[in-house]
Amino acid sequence: MIGIPLNGAARAGTLRHVRIEQLEYIAAVTRLGSLRRAAEELHLSQPALSETVRNLERELGVDLLERKRSGATISAEGRELLPHIVSVIEAVDRLRGAAGDQHRVSRMIRLGTANTATVPLLIPAVREFRATHPVTQVEVVGAQQSEIHRALLEGSFDLGLVNYLRGDDVPPSLETTELLRGRPVVCLRPDSPLAARPTVSAADLLDEREPLIVMRSGYLMHRFIHRLLAGRAPSFSYATDGAEMGKLMVAEGLGVTVLPDFSVIGDPLERGGAITYRPLADGGATEVLLVIQRRRSGSVPRAVRDLHELFVRRAGAPAATTP
Repeated sequence: MIGIPLNGAARAGTLRHVRIEQLEYIAAVTRLGSLRRAAEELHLSQPALSETVRNLERELGVDLLERKRSGATISAEGRELLPHIVSVIEAVDRLRGAAGDQHRVSRMIRLGTANTATVPLLIPAVREFRATHPVTQVEVVGAQQSEIHRALLEGSFDLGLVNYLRGDDVPPSLETTELLRGRPVVCLRPDSPLAARPTVSAADLLDEREPLIVMRSGYLMHRFIHRLLAGRAPSFSYATDGAEMGKLMVAEGLGVTVLPDFSVIGDPLERGGAITYRPLADGGATEVLLVIQRRRSGSVPRAVRDLHELFVRRAGAPAATTP
C-alpha cells in the first residue's frame, strides 16, 4: 500500500493497482508542463499516457490532471499530492540503486548476439569485464535479430549485438548505439583461386568452382547476398547460422562467404593465416553497422551499464546514436 493522502472512495480501500510507472508519468507531466511533452519524453503515445493517468485517477479517486482544449496540465489536487508522489518515486529509486549494487556482484547478464564480430570485439570485452566484475556471469546467446529484439523487449536479454544496413529502421523502444561500421567483403582461404584477384564480383560468387557459404534466412548477410546476386542462386552452396561457423567452414576449405570486414579483420583465424578477405567489386560500398541495444524503459542494473559502456569504449564509438 502506497502512503498517499486520498480523497473520496479510495480512502476506504487499499491501492492494489497503483504502479510506480503511473506515478513517474504524473511527475513527468508536472515537470514538463503538458501531457504531449511528457508523452514524447517517455516514448509513449499521448492516448496511451492519458489512459494510464486516468486509471491512476480512478484508483486514487482524485483528478490529477486538468484537461482543457489547449491540453492537459497538473490539477490543484495533483499538486497537493505531488510531494507524496515524489517521495514514493525517490524511495523506489533508492531501492533500485540498492538492488543494482547487489546485482553488480551477483547477477547474470544475458547478451544476445547475431555472432558478427563476436571474436574481434565481444571476447576482449567480456574478458575485460570479468576483471572488474569477477562474480558476475555473462551468458552469450547466439540468435537472429528478430529473436534478440523480442528477448530485449520481454526482459530475457539485457543487451543485444545486432547488425543493420545503413538506412535500416531501428525499433524506437530500444536504445541503439553504433559500435562498428564496415563494408561487406568476401572471406576466403589464402589458397583459394579468388584470392589471386584484387576484388571479387557477384559473378565470381556464382561460379560453381567455389561453393558459396551463406547465412540462413533471418540474418542480415542473407538479405545482403540475396540483393547482391539479384535473386540468382549458385549451383552449390551451404547455409549456416552466424559468422563464426561461416568462418570455420571457410577455413576448412568448404567455400567462401560474405561478411562485414570487421567480422574478419582481427579474427584469430585471419591472424593465423587460415582465412583472408577480398573487397567486393559490386555491392562493396554498402555500409554494415554493428550496434548494441537495450530497452529504453525500466531501470538498468549497474553491471549491465558497465558492460554496455565497455563495448562502446572498446569499439571507439560515440556515446549514443541511432543509425
